[in-house]
Amino acid sequence: MKVHMAYGTEGIEFEIDDNITAEVVKAAMETPLDDPKQAIVEACEKPLFCPPLRNLLAKRKDGKICIVISDSTRPVPSKLIIEALIEIFAEYKILDEDIQILIATGLHRKSTPKEMKQMLGNDIRFRFDIINHVAKDMDTLEYLGENKFGNPIYINKTYLEAEIKIITGYVEPHFFAGFSGGRKAIVPGIAGSETIAHNHCKENIGSEKARFGILKDNPIYEDAIDIAKKTEIKPDFMINVCINPAHQITKVIAGALQSHQELVMYQERLCFHRITERYDVVICGNGGFPLDLDLYQAVKSMAIGELGVKQGGTIITVNECRDGVGHPKFEEMINLGLTPTEFLDQLNSGKITCLDQWESQVLARVLEQFQVFIISSITKAKLGNMGLKYAASVEEALDLCQQHYGPQMRVLILPDGPMMLPKVQ
Repeated sequence: MKVHMAYGTEGIEFEIDDNITAEVVKAAMETPLDDPKQAIVEACEKPLFCPPLRNLLAKRKDGKICIVISDSTRPVPSKLIIEALIEIFAEYKILDEDIQILIATGLHRKSTPKEMKQMLGNDIRFRFDIINHVAKDMDTLEYLGENKFGNPIYINKTYLEAEIKIITGYVEPHFFAGFSGGRKAIVPGIAGSETIAHNHCKENIGSEKARFGILKDNPIYEDAIDIAKKTEIKPDFMINVCINPAHQITKVIAGALQSHQELVMYQERLCFHRITERYDVVICGNGGFPLDLDLYQAVKSMAIGELGVKQGGTIITVNECRDGVGHPKFEEMINLGLTPTEFLDQLNSGKITCLDQWESQVLARVLEQFQVFIISSITKAKLGNMGLKYAASVEEALDLCQQHYGPQMRVLILPDGPMMLPKVQ
């Protein structure tokens, strides 16, 4: 049996021997909207839980309009969203210089000109003021006190000073925030590094509720939504979409912050495949480009495998990693010479303290329980010494697994990243 998986921009194909018991569970290819730009315009005319966007624009007093978009690591169709907004803005003769596009980088690096072109096209890129959020640049942040969870709130000044604040994003299951979209445009999107670090602290990441598909009692979600609802921060308008595996828009909502829940419920129906027992091996990925840009991002796919593999089983994760390992601090953490258990012990005892520990923490959690093979473009030497295993191909990794588990080995294959996740009944 031949299997095609999302990997980079082209995908990857591998062969499964007929004597292996394997189940392939693909995400539903939801029908894309015929005219997604028009659908966005119409959603802005009939929003949920707030007046139409036109009402806001009609009352505007010549202040700036800030539109928050995701960075290049997310497959959000920001160009279509901006084009739809431009169409609405034109009716009110809003000047280009009054529109600011703020890239919600969180703690990621700045988006490059090439990435901006990819995300927005040259017309939008050169027409408007586009600003990269920099979480560590205190001069661009405003402090707004602490929230009820004791998180020091630092938010981008460009956003706070805008008369009309619009956030955008896409909704799918997220490996520790429950679901993406909604408040994530604000925390971590345009928050300061201290705010992000508190939200993503080891206690929150370690919570059993900080998992795919869980919002209720998820400390990461609850902290972020508490901040996003604050009067000075709360967006005036939100546009969120869902996309299919081809990254085409399938559903649009616009309105107040709480309208995010509509797309959460929609994705809950689509994204989870019930299984009765766990598998010896799970083959999974991150959904291809841009989600599998580097090893740092690839950790999310290991958390997908974690959902369906049995204790002591194997995850084979397929991620291109064209940008290599990714974050320098993450690279440092996976090269400390510590076992996963030692790493978690030192993290929990405070011997390891660093900003952006969460990806390393999730990786250690997975490696403590499962064997993980990486199929990617990066070299074996770049996988660090925490326990990640290298294989040149999926077939090679499967051969090694079959030697270990024997002829009764059961394999689950998830070709579409977080768009289809196993859920044990």
